[in-house]
Amino acid sequence: MDAAVNDEAVGGAVAITGANSAVGRALLKQIASQDTLSAVALVRREAAVDDLPRSPRITPCVVTYEQPERLVETLTGADCVVHLAGILFESRTSSYRTGNVESTRALVAAAQSAGVRHIVFVSSLGADPRSSNGYFRSKGEAERLVIGSGLKATIIRTPLLLGPGTAGGRALLRTAAGRSARVLGGGSHRLRPLDVDDLCRAILDCCREADAGVRICGMVGPTILTQRELLQRTARLLGHELAVRSTPVWLARLVAGLAGLFRTGGLTPAVIEVITSDEANHCLDRAPAVTLTPLSETLARLCETRAS
Repeated sequence: MDAAVNDEAVGGAVAITGANSAVGRALLKQIASQDTLSAVALVRREAAVDDLPRSPRITPCVVTYEQPERLVETLTGADCVVHLAGILFESRTSSYRTGNVESTRALVAAAQSAGVRHIVFVSSLGADPRSSNGYFRSKGEAERLVIGSGLKATIIRTPLLLGPGTAGGRALLRTAAGRSARVLGGGSHRLRPLDVDDLCRAILDCCREADAGVRICGMVGPTILTQRELLQRTARLLGHELAVRSTPVWLARLVAGLAGLFRTGGLTPAVIEVITSDEANHCLDRAPAVTLTPLSETLARLCETRAS
């Protein structure tokens, strides 16, 4: 297909990076269902275009952060950029520095040159440029680039995201599918799972009504529970009980650290710290005004996807 941007479609549009991610696809589906917005869906590979929803309101565009002039051209005419792209798992070709920080730096520079008025950046609970954890530090540094852009900006820090196609949803179903599961720390850390569709509604509200300056907010789901409780609730919806056993976090970190001597990426100590962090410990003074989906409904919808 021709990946060139259609100027008429782009005018007044929302540009979305990481558009083929679970959040990106859910966001595009919401845009396609209404008559007030259109979207420029940015992906890095031609093959990823096939994963995008089809709609006259969606204009796919293949562009990388190493193509600054092309990136500026793509963003020109967009009122708002939603920056979803980023990584949790490093690889030989992408580090936290390149995947989270430098990509954001390139996106901010292109948005400035293209005359974009507003950036919505989906970040993570725990983001902090001073963090000893590489992932949280990279997210904090990316936030700092957005804050310093001089553009109107909304930063939404998110917890575990659940919904069809999300990494968290797939992992939850996979773990809860058996009769027993061994999880880090016995699943004692607390979670506040957020329905991905709720996040998308909040993103679109931010795109329509941007505050002046910079707004940083946290958005979490309506229920606080441990990972163990979440797994067991999901298993019951799948029709069975689940026995949860524990793998000591310190042991997992030690093994991951040793494995890191011989390979890059995968389950590293940094990733283990992220996925076992306590989401109920974060102070959330401001949150988007969105009616939240009950966790029971989110889980029921998620389990239906496994049966289909």
